[in-house]
This record gives sequence, C-alpha cells and structure tokens, in this order.
Amino acid sequence: MKRSHGLLAAILGAALLAPAGQALADTAKDDHGFEILKLGEEVWTDYPGIAGIKIMVIYGNPKQAGPYVIRVKFAKGTMSMPHFHPEDRLVTVIKGTWYSGTGKTFEPWDTVPLPAGTFMLHPAGEGHYDGAKDDEVIVQIAGNGPSGTTFFAPDLGTVGNGLKTK
Repeated sequence: MKRSHGLLAAILGAALLAPAGQALADTAKDDHGFEILKLGEEVWTDYPGIAGIKIMVIYGNPKQAGPYVIRVKFAKGTMSMPHFHPEDRLVTVIKGTWYSGTGKTFEPWDTVPLPAGTFMLHPAGEGHYDGAKDDEVIVQIAGNGPSGTTFFAPDLGTVGNGLKTK
C-alpha cells in the first residue's frame, strides 16, 4: 500500500476547501438566473500534489458561509484516510461504486459499496474515509460552508493508486 506524507494530508484538506484559484464549473446562466452544467462540459482541477483525485466546484464557495455543491472524482484505487468535516455533507454517487467506511481507523476491506444513485449523509464531526477501488468514481457533495477537513492521523494522508485491501 502506498501512503503519502503528512504534507499531502494537509493539501487534501485544503483542496476540499476549494483552494484559491480553483475555477468554478462553467455553468450556462440564462437571463432569469437559472444555471445549467451539461454532461461533457465539466471542468476538473487536480488536487495539488495528489494523483488520482480531482475536484470541481459547481456552486458557491466551500470556504465561505452559505450553500455549496462540489464534485469529487477518485481514480481507481484512490481512497482518503479517516477524517471529518465541521458541517453535514450530503453525498450522492454519480458514477461508479464508491466505498465508504466510518470511524477513525482505516479499514478499506470493511467499507460499504455504494453504487451510482446512492445517497449518504456524512454527519458533522463524524470520522469516515472513502474512495474508489475497482473503477473511477464521481460523487457530488452539497453542504453549508464554511467547510473544512481534519484528518485523525495527518501523517498518513491518502492512499493513492495501487490500493491494496485484505
């Protein structure tokens, strides 16, 4: 199993807050304020220094107070280490099978497979870890900012491509 350094954990935490310079999705806005993001018009940004994870801010700004919507793309074999957020997060699996585990201990063999169309609430302050095992995964996350990510063991960071499970 490949593990990144603590610096990568800090970068991931910052990336989940939509880092400065993060481009918003290129939504089409009409004269009445309706916005549309069509399939194939997504604009993804790499997490700085972390291969296998991309983000797209669709609406709002996770760093600021108010509602936000982001999408996160996990490459095959990429999972986050146990962490929590200060706000409730509403997660919908858009593509692939997302694997989610709860608690402070990383046990990827004991995750729950959540296929496309599944909804999951991540309660504020509760430990969890998640990602992709067998194929690429895209999840959409909505919440009310300001958002943040705190890792239980920052020195472990994320598990990159090549994830091995029991």
